[in-house]
Amino acid sequence: MSPSPYRMPGALFDAVAAGGGGAAALRLLGRAEHSRRLACAYAVTVAAREFGGAVAEAAEHAWGLLGDATRSSPEAATAVLTHPSAGPTLFGLLAQLHSPDGQLPPPVHWFTGLAVSAAVRAGLPTRAGLPLTGPWAVLPSLGRARFPGARPGDRAEVRIDRTGRCRVTTAGETVTVPGLPYTGGPLGSAPHGPARADGFHGTTGRWFGAHLLATLDGGAPLLLDTLDPPCFPHSARHPDGISAAEARRWATPARGACRLLRADHPEAYAELAAGPHLLVPLTRPGHGNRSGSSAETFGCMALSPPTSATGLAVTLTHETQHNKLAALLHLFDLFEPGGPERFYAPWRPDPRPLPGLFHGAYAHLGVARFWERRRETEPDPALRATAHAQFARWRLASHEATTVTLSSGRLTPLGHRFAAHMLTTLDLLCSLPVPAPALHHAESAARAHRADWQNRNGDTARRLSA
Repeated sequence: MSPSPYRMPGALFDAVAAGGGGAAALRLLGRAEHSRRLACAYAVTVAAREFGGAVAEAAEHAWGLLGDATRSSPEAATAVLTHPSAGPTLFGLLAQLHSPDGQLPPPVHWFTGLAVSAAVRAGLPTRAGLPLTGPWAVLPSLGRARFPGARPGDRAEVRIDRTGRCRVTTAGETVTVPGLPYTGGPLGSAPHGPARADGFHGTTGRWFGAHLLATLDGGAPLLLDTLDPPCFPHSARHPDGISAAEARRWATPARGACRLLRADHPEAYAELAAGPHLLVPLTRPGHGNRSGSSAETFGCMALSPPTSATGLAVTLTHETQHNKLAALLHLFDLFEPGGPERFYAPWRPDPRPLPGLFHGAYAHLGVARFWERRRETEPDPALRATAHAQFARWRLASHEATTVTLSSGRLTPLGHRFAAHMLTTLDLLCSLPVPAPALHHAESAARAHRADWQNRNGDTARRLSA
């Protein structure tokens, strides 16, 4: 198992910078994320050797099992390493191995869980033990088995027989893992086959898995789930899994959003089909549509329950932009280190560091492109007027933030190239005519946001305006 180096063609880099990139960009970034996580898995193994004892032994076993699974079925191992939970699992474990708590041993069982899941997906006959921290035995990317009588410190035994059937046993109880879900290559690669009809059971007896919301082009699934521990920050905890009723409430707008993107936003749809596949409910959704992405959970978006297909479509577009830029920043340095300054962001109530401003500007570039197209395709006059206003609002916000980023003096040459392509796209969008009422609405909203931000942030606002 060797991570592969990646190079991005200049033309593709520029296409991503301009706000797009399409499926080709997501596939390359997905493969790069897989390579990065494989390198981290090896780094975990090396760090565990230095830690010694049972931690080293467990990590060596996990690394060996991951290697066996890879040789047996590369696609199976890749599917586990590219699951969004693998990122925080591996990098979080590596951080704890380098800076141990002192009281608790590093949670090397996270790594064991990944390796066992790869073996399960590969149908590799084996037995492995999983220490439990509660009533759950987690198989990352597959699901969770619940053992109500289990206690922290108990161990579950995972057995895979020669037919590929997997059973998880602890405290005299056994749960059978149902049929495997989609096992395509890394997120961002072409899938190797459609999802099996029995692959996503949601909550079935004592097995809890992801819910299938929609099937995208090529057979890739759009899933709803809470991430395996360690979870996405602020994701909702569902002690008994996501109910079928809640999944149905998500499925209708999800399918509508996919139809809308496929029909009217082909590049955004192609990026979704080739990239992020997992939606995670937020713990505290608050009012309106809220969403977020994490640098180490490529392929995942956390969001509040959707209220409409259009609202979800624009959220998927927004968060795909964050996914692209986060993965790109793992390949290229776009900023010089340091810099305590904070900046005004026309979409946030708080001052933002430069990377946050850049991320937001790029995400809202995608939002502006979405609404620019939507005002051409929306048949309802009232909704078309809303699309005009949204387009005007977010092209202005992204343009302002991108201009500030370019003038910060903190961009590397590649970062300057990236931001300059963003600005070129935004200049073009800002040159397009917008009906006067929509333009007035957008400019009024921008002024009101800045005034509220200045009142809220006091001294910081005065320093930034000085």
